[in-house]
Amino acid sequence: MKLHVQGRSASVYTGSKPFDPALPCIAFVHGALGDHGVWTLLARWFAHHGHGVLAVDLPGHGRSEGPPLPSVEAAADWLLAVLDAAGAPQAALAGHSMGSLIALEAAARAPQRATRLVMIGTAYPMKVSDALLATARERPLQAIDMVNAFSIGSLASKPGYPGPGMWLHGSNRALMRRTLAGSPPVDGRNLFEHDFRVCDAYAGGLQAAAQVRCAATLILGRNDQMTSPKVTKDLAAALKARVALVDSGHSLMAEAPDAVLAALRAALA
Repeated sequence: MKLHVQGRSASVYTGSKPFDPALPCIAFVHGALGDHGVWTLLARWFAHHGHGVLAVDLPGHGRSEGPPLPSVEAAADWLLAVLDAAGAPQAALAGHSMGSLIALEAAARAPQRATRLVMIGTAYPMKVSDALLATARERPLQAIDMVNAFSIGSLASKPGYPGPGMWLHGSNRALMRRTLAGSPPVDGRNLFEHDFRVCDAYAGGLQAAAQVRCAATLILGRNDQMTSPKVTKDLAAALKARVALVDSGHSLMAEAPDAVLAALRAALA
């Protein structure tokens, strides 16, 4: 589905069903160098089980018009504008990695509109090492390979989604390379470095958590090397959040699809 948001075209996946704003809405926000495709299983399940689904491509990612937004705060305002454009007065907000920070900030800025907050593969602060930032800037394809090695906690997942025959490292790498290639540089930076710097710069997480009024859940990978569950203690306390641990690395939706779906269903119940 195409929407007109803040003067530009925004692409939103609705789970293969027409979006109905009268249904309970859930908005999905992807992470760095991602797009709506990381949510395919979850988006389709909820769209076919009584929800209106909005799985966004952030500006400058996937099929949404750029430029990419300069901060988590700006992306949160854009996400709320997406709800306006879709005619959704309220929504559950679910985000992965960088998207989890955007969902958090949006829930804080419009607490009356967020019915649930689900932060997947999250951490706060979400700092990025100088070495990884430098590699993302100077050798982005090598940085993509590094991140995929860090993000997946096992060699293969059991059948579910993507299912037998899929190569988790290769499919995620292909997505990140395609997203990188499809976006022009921003202020001299490639999109990978830009997204990492957006995560690294976000400093308002605990203040935002204090403004959230809905129930919150953190879904974390036990073997996550990118956003370690050890870094979520203060955030979970500030949100009074329920914490669900699954056996995966950072790419939870691909590596542990059934467990993430079960945890998300419980969070929205």
